[in-house]
Amino acid sequence: MISEKICQHSIFISVGSNINREQHIKSGLDAMHRAFGDLTLSSVYESKSVGFDGNNFYNLVVQATTEHSIAEVVNILKNIEAKNLRTRESKKFAPRTLDLDLLTFDDVIMQVPMELPRAEILYNAFVLQPLAEIAPEVEHPLVKKSYLTLWQQYDKSQQQLWPITFTWSASRQ
Repeated sequence: MISEKICQHSIFISVGSNINREQHIKSGLDAMHRAFGDLTLSSVYESKSVGFDGNNFYNLVVQATTEHSIAEVVNILKNIEAKNLRTRESKKFAPRTLDLDLLTFDDVIMQVPMELPRAEILYNAFVLQPLAEIAPEVEHPLVKKSYLTLWQQYDKSQQQLWPITFTWSASRQ
């Protein structure tokens, strides 16, 4: 009898919204739970929009495991965004209903067809702080420092964010 070993990959996903924030984030979490199973969530943080004038964002980081490939995960995330009426404007910095970015996939380092780990881990507080919260001892694949160490060394005067009360339960589906 031949047995196939199923490979589970650890993934971290950045989640953000500044349009009907609570509704779209809960919808995105529901869809990710259906796609990936159990999710580990950071606290949800509110912050001012970066790069444009707009409503404040809600942001968090989600950890999950998956058997899917990188391309399949990205496709799943894009489909979830589309179902939440995410439009792809030509401007990089614009309001959005739901923004789901694959931050890391195991310890994969690549530039093409996408960047992993995503550079924003190191320069956006709304990504690094929640990542340090749920994975403090995990090392960034490139800089070889834990996310907690990176957060401790981060210049917190660059971006202000604050935790908010947010409740989501996978059982509410």
